[in-house]
Amino acid sequence: MKRSKSGPARLAQPISWSRFAAIFLSSFAGGITLVYLFIVLVDPYDMLPFSLPFERPILSTAQRFTYPQIVRSRRFDSLIVGSSTARLVDPQQLNAPFGARFANLSMDAMTAWEQMELVQYFLRHVGPPKVLIVALDQRWCDSRADQTLTLHGFPHWMYDDNPWNDYLHLLNGAAATISVRIVGYQLGLARERIRYDGYRVFTPPESQYDLARVRRHLWGGGEPRRPPDVPPPALSTEERNALSFPALAWLESILERVSPTTLTVLADMPTHIAAQAWPGTQAAAGEAECKARMAALARKHHARLIDWRIVSPLTTNDENYWDPLHYRLPIAERLAHELAEAVLAQRPSVDGSYRIVVP
Repeated sequence: MKRSKSGPARLAQPISWSRFAAIFLSSFAGGITLVYLFIVLVDPYDMLPFSLPFERPILSTAQRFTYPQIVRSRRFDSLIVGSSTARLVDPQQLNAPFGARFANLSMDAMTAWEQMELVQYFLRHVGPPKVLIVALDQRWCDSRADQTLTLHGFPHWMYDDNPWNDYLHLLNGAAATISVRIVGYQLGLARERIRYDGYRVFTPPESQYDLARVRRHLWGGGEPRRPPDVPPPALSTEERNALSFPALAWLESILERVSPTTLTVLADMPTHIAAQAWPGTQAAAGEAECKARMAALARKHHARLIDWRIVSPLTTNDENYWDPLHYRLPIAERLAHELAEAVLAQRPSVDGSYRIVVP
């Protein structure tokens, strides 16, 4: 019998490394290109000149990236800007009393500089607000405010006036994730994370309130203290002149840029007494000087100034708070009501919880 000339089947030749690298790189580049095109077409932040025409709800809790979308929508003619100490103020409670359409654009850990940037962005894209409420807190009296312009990374490219450079910043995991959520929303599989006017209840449900735990947050595990009823120590002229509050220059830049027709309100938020400068201390004297300068700015630029950040029945009651900075939801509802009463009717507080400093 003759042996077959064909012999055993020839083994496949191994692929060369250069060919493997070429296939891998081309596949990788193709995949990245498809992801990028998907993001651009979906336009997760509703900011590109060309994208698919459909509704884009707020599907991310990254406020610094989502609030420009709210501004550019032009659905709102008034705004609240501040840190998390103002986030629980429901703008819908203010719409009817002020005859306005409010967005609450307060952010977690929002610095005074970021607040100034957001107001200027609103002025450029919408125009003078009907009502502007700047929710003040201790950040505005920080002597080092100019050294910490932002704490969480501020997307400058989203707040400029060039929409074309936005394409350079969209190839990332966050944009891809939000794009997928938006497609899911169109299919009924996802829901908005923040109401389109910026409002979101970020505190735990009231049913989970635990006063003992809250007091550990307020007093660091120690016993609750009653603040003394004493004035701050007097400052000498030299001490007063030595005090510097860089953020007040930014506040004045806001007050200078808004229209004379804008109703501007400076509202000092009611942080718990444990988060305030303790009465009778040198820190309280510095705080009083900062507030005096704020009041002078308000008078100069015809703004209202209402102060809840004082020793009062509200700020000394532990049961009103989750932690030193954040009050409970019923307090937020009360605050919105008192804000309208104090500004529009100049009605004084019935229990001394706020002061109308500049009516």
